[in-house]
Amino acid sequence: MARLFMKGCEAIAEAAVRAGCRFFAGYPITPQNEIPEYFARRMPEVGGTFVQGESEVASISMVYGAASAGTRSMTSSSSPGVALKSEGISYCAAARIPIVYANISRGGPGVGSIQPAQQDYFQATRASGNGGFQMMVLAPSTVQEAVDLTYAAFDLADRDRNPVLILADGVVGTMMEPVVLPEMKSPEEIAAIQADKRSWACVGHHLDYANRAWIRPGQWSTAKMQQVNEEAAALYASWEKDVKVEEYRLDDAQVVLTAYGISARICKSAVDRLRSQGVKAGLIRPITVHPFPFAAYDRLDYGRVKAVVDVEMSIPAQMVDDVRAAVKDRCPVETCLCSGGNIMSRDAVIGAVNAVMEGN
Repeated sequence: MARLFMKGCEAIAEAAVRAGCRFFAGYPITPQNEIPEYFARRMPEVGGTFVQGESEVASISMVYGAASAGTRSMTSSSSPGVALKSEGISYCAAARIPIVYANISRGGPGVGSIQPAQQDYFQATRASGNGGFQMMVLAPSTVQEAVDLTYAAFDLADRDRNPVLILADGVVGTMMEPVVLPEMKSPEEIAAIQADKRSWACVGHHLDYANRAWIRPGQWSTAKMQQVNEEAAALYASWEKDVKVEEYRLDDAQVVLTAYGISARICKSAVDRLRSQGVKAGLIRPITVHPFPFAAYDRLDYGRVKAVVDVEMSIPAQMVDDVRAAVKDRCPVETCLCSGGNIMSRDAVIGAVNAVMEGN
């Protein structure tokens, strides 16, 4: 297939269209503006609907409504905009409504800065809304991976009847790279996807409250609410089979870098440079940051690994909590951090590794 040169945000939007997304509602915020701009041009070409809502809250509510009718639906935002959408996302999780959304994250807290950052890890993996619900969270490190994960996210959302998040930092969202796009789903395939949802979707037939949870959240009895949460917990436990992780040059590694998104891409370059300098470095890159790839850390030889270095564009570090839980005190866990719109540098990573090796 032909390779195209595309910006990350636009590639995410095109991948969604090709996956059968036919409704998008969003609101402008940097650095994700190219996603709604692209949808505004593209949706009329495929018979879909684009709406610029009057706010983030309105936009996620529109997505909730469209997805409740069985249409593959999406929204996107950046950091504080995602925070505003959190109630609607929680409502989709409670109602078992499949949606996909993207966070092209920026610096924080609060409105923060418009430059890239990785300070939304806790928000993405711990508290995307009230009630303790969970989602699969996919973190691309290249534009091609952003395409592939977005395309797959719609199938995962439909399979689980649950929101799925694409967590992409502002670098991945705004840089341009060559990509190979997936095949466009045909009108017949899209119709079949919608037909599969008729047992629960709001499509104008008799209401079956047992199956159409979207109609009654907030009105359940305590017994029913507990049952819903127990069913959700069983769903979350089943995601172990979906964990994705890249393990790079770990066979003889004495120091292991771990990072996601653009920081991982920088770390991979640092591993190669360190190897050329005689330092036996490796990399664990979570691709699903939730659920977290704990098993990858269990596979390390802690008789040889002197330290694991967590690299994040976040101060204080956030993913490091999961890394420490994965390492289980079998070796020291160090950090290499930046934030506030500063982008991690390869030299900083190499310096952090050299400091670790000198201290051992």
